[in-house]
Amino acid sequence: MPPNVATILYLGIVAYLFRRDFREKPAVTRAVWIPFVWLFIIMSRAVSEWLAIFGLNVGGSSVEEGSPVDAVVSFVLIVSGLRVLARRNIRLSEIARNNQWLAIFFVYCFLAIFWSDFPFVAFKRWFKIIGQPVMALVLLTEPDFELAFAVLMKRLAYVVVPVSILFIKYFSDLGRGYSAWTGQAFYTGITAGKNALGTDCLILGFFFSWYWLKVLQWEKGKARRNELILCAVFLFLIGWLMNMAQSSTSLVSLLIGIFLMLVLGRRAIRKDCVGTYILFGVAVCAIAEFVFGASDFLFQILGKDRTLTDRTEVWQDCLRMPINPIIGVGFESFWLGERQKIMDEKWLWHPNEAHNGYLETYLNLGLVGLFLMLATILSAFWKGRRELLTNFHFGRFRVAFLCGLVAYNWTEASFKALHPMWFMFYIIAMDYPHAEQPVPAEPADVILETETAPDLNASADDGPSPRYGLRFPG
Repeated sequence: MPPNVATILYLGIVAYLFRRDFREKPAVTRAVWIPFVWLFIIMSRAVSEWLAIFGLNVGGSSVEEGSPVDAVVSFVLIVSGLRVLARRNIRLSEIARNNQWLAIFFVYCFLAIFWSDFPFVAFKRWFKIIGQPVMALVLLTEPDFELAFAVLMKRLAYVVVPVSILFIKYFSDLGRGYSAWTGQAFYTGITAGKNALGTDCLILGFFFSWYWLKVLQWEKGKARRNELILCAVFLFLIGWLMNMAQSSTSLVSLLIGIFLMLVLGRRAIRKDCVGTYILFGVAVCAIAEFVFGASDFLFQILGKDRTLTDRTEVWQDCLRMPINPIIGVGFESFWLGERQKIMDEKWLWHPNEAHNGYLETYLNLGLVGLFLMLATILSAFWKGRRELLTNFHFGRFRVAFLCGLVAYNWTEASFKALHPMWFMFYIIAMDYPHAEQPVPAEPADVILETETAPDLNASADDGPSPRYGLRFPG
C-alpha cells in the first residue's frame, strides 16, 4: 500500500475512534484535553521534534538550553491546568495534607536546585515537573475521576497505537532507528526510541487489561460488547507493538502488573493481606535466585546478557563519579557538564540516564532523596491497599501498576522529568478528597442525565448500579 494511501486510511481510523468517543458523550469536562495534550507529548515526541519532521528546526543549541518552543508549550499547559484547578477551588493545603510524603519529596527536589552545578537548568526542569501533579489533579478533581481517566487513556490509545503502526510499516525514517554499534534496525513508532515505545505499550497494555476486567462486570448488552471488542483489538495491536519494540523491561513490568491484578481478583486472596503476599513473593524470588540462579534463566528467555545491555557497567561508572552521597549533585543535574562528557567519551550510545530509577535518584538527590522516594512509594502502596477495601477495581489498578513500576525502575529511570511513568506514578500516588471538596461542573461540558451504567467502582462481585454520566451508543 502506498504511504499516502495508508496515511489517509489510518487517519480515517483515528477519526472514527474519536467520533465513537464523542457519540458516547462521557460525563467529563473539556479540561481533560489539557492532560491529554500533555501526556500525548511525553508519550510521543516533543513539539520541537514534531516540527522538525516538517522541516521547522526550532530546538535549542544544547541540552542545557533546551527548546524555547517546548518550554512555551509546557508553560501554557501548566498555566492552563492551574487555571482549571483554581476555578475548582482546589486547596494546596488539602493536597499537601493528603499526600504528605509526596509533598515533602517535591519540596526537597526544589531545595536541591540550590546545590546544583547548573541551578538555572535545574530550576527549569523542576518547573516542568510541576506539570505532572497538576495534570494528575485535573483528572482527580473531575466529577468522575475513573471515567475521566478511562476517557483520557482511550483517547491516547486512539492516536498513539495507530500512528505507531503507520510509522513502523510505511515511514521507516520516522518509525525506525539503527544501532550505532551494529547497524541493526529497531522500531520506535510514534516515539523517539524503542524503550519509549515499550513504555507506551506498558502503560496502554496495562490500562486495557484493567479496563477489560471492569467492562466484564457491566450489564450484558451492546455497550458491553462494543467495549470488549475495543479492548481486544487494542490489546492485540499493543502486543504487536510490544513485540516490535523488543523492550524487555517494559514487557516484564507489564506481565508483573497484569499477574498481580489477576491474583488480586481471586476470591481466596485477602485484600487486607496484600502486603504480606507481595513480601512472600519477593522472598520466593530471592531464594530462587540464590539457590537456582533464576535470573540466568530469565536473561536467556529475554535474550539478554548479565550486563543488561551494558547497564550494569554504566551503573559502576556512575558510582565512580565524585558526588555528595548525602544530598547528591542537585536536582536533575548529574547528566550535565563534565560528567556527561566523561560518559559520552566512553560510551558510543551516549547514555543520558543511569537506567535505574533508584540509582538516578541517589545520584541527583543523595541518600536523603532516595529515602524520601522510597517513603513515597510505600505511601502510594498503602493508599492502594486501603482502596482495595473501599474501591476494589481502582485499588487493584494502583497496587498492581505500582509493583510493575517498581520493577520497571530496576533497569530504567522513570522517577524524573517528563517521563510518562512518572505521570502514572502521580495518578496512583495522589489522593484528593472529593467528598470534602466537590468539583463544580461546567454546565456546557457535562451531561447530567441518569442511566443504568456499569458501576466503575464496584467490586468483582457487584452488579451494575445507577450513576450519572456515561451515555452508551444505541
